[in-house]
Amino acid sequence: MANTQNPISQTIRFAALAVDVICFQVIDGKLKLLLGKVDTDNNVFKGYWAHIGGLIEKNETAEQSVDRLLKNKAGMTGVYKEQLYTFSAVHRDPRGRVVAVAYLALTDSTHPQDLDHAKTETVWEEIKKASKLAYDHDEMVKVALQRLQAKIMYTDIAKHLMPKEFTLSDLQKVYELILGEGMDKRNFRKRMLSLNLLKDTKRTVKKGVMRPASLYTFK
Repeated sequence: MANTQNPISQTIRFAALAVDVICFQVIDGKLKLLLGKVDTDNNVFKGYWAHIGGLIEKNETAEQSVDRLLKNKAGMTGVYKEQLYTFSAVHRDPRGRVVAVAYLALTDSTHPQDLDHAKTETVWEEIKKASKLAYDHDEMVKVALQRLQAKIMYTDIAKHLMPKEFTLSDLQKVYELILGEGMDKRNFRKRMLSLNLLKDTKRTVKKGVMRPASLYTFK
């Protein structure tokens, strides 16, 4: 096996700083993750799937690094993001001492992705099937999903996964995907309207033989 030890790590005393982005999207009724394929030759994880990430450059903030990496590697801009957690296990990267600042990112299925200019092979993988990722990225998924499950119950964070207008049934399906369990339709409707997060657009949409459903938007 080739020597994967980073020679720089043998001469410096401090850790390198990186960012990783755990990005969720609901596609065709499934909760999915944005993953990129590791393609660096001096990496034991070459060929594995991983979150979009990389080292922070000396003249940028962590947030700016996230924006740069999402654009350059995945062809995505304007994605909602928030800082999630710092992963600092000593041996998390076999090439050297790297601390990763992880970000939770959310986008809806209509968000454009410029694959023609993306420098990394990417895929949207169903979260149930996303496993054996590079580094400690499986752990990152668990932490990100726990954060999303907690915040979706008391904030409007779900709006970043939804189109501009939607029915309450559409919104309930997203909640159920994230929480991993079914919800009573009447109780869900009552709870969402009581939180004062939604605005009735006064428009309706008809799906199949069902009666027209009201369209809502987040305030």
